[in-house]
Amino acid sequence: MDHKELPELKEAKPPASTKRLRADASRNREKLIGVAAIEFAERGGSASLEEIARKAGVGIGTLYRHFPTREHLVEVVYRREVEVLCSAADELAQHNAPDVALAEWMQRFVDYIAAKRGMANSLRILFDANSEVFANTSGMIASALQRLVDAAVADGSVRSDIDISDISQALSGIYSAPDTSDWRDRSRRLVALLMDGLRWGSAKSRR
Repeated sequence: MDHKELPELKEAKPPASTKRLRADASRNREKLIGVAAIEFAERGGSASLEEIARKAGVGIGTLYRHFPTREHLVEVVYRREVEVLCSAADELAQHNAPDVALAEWMQRFVDYIAAKRGMANSLRILFDANSEVFANTSGMIASALQRLVDAAVADGSVRSDIDISDISQALSGIYSAPDTSDWRDRSRRLVALLMDGLRWGSAKSRR
């Protein structure tokens, strides 16, 4: 048979129902991650997977299809929290003065720590299992903070003798603070005091 007589082959397309299923599955996954981040931040280790599924509007079976174990869910949520925090650095820098961007980012760091504290036990399990999540996110937060600090120093709105490791240590210290009902409010006040200290003695403060 001449090759010209061969019927035209068309790329097979998945049925519309399959596309809808994939879209629904993707939306369900995103809802589960978003709800889980809030639940871990607010309820800590007592956050229930069943409650996360309920608030996301799906069944517990759907949750387990996406995340076979609690640690699978925690790993994805933790990675997402890091990515959101780091992306916020660039977004804030685009719309605010350098020192304001830094101050707002450090306040958002409190929310990140709240979620991390809520996932502490599962994160410990992941760390012991040598999960790649820590290797992949290592340095991302420090890099975001460094960009904000460099911009504020160049702008003269924070002091120029800042060591990025000192700020990181001060911010990380709120992670180990007592888990009281007013922990988040106290942490925000401490971060505001830290920012006041960074502004003190800056070129702009002496004008």
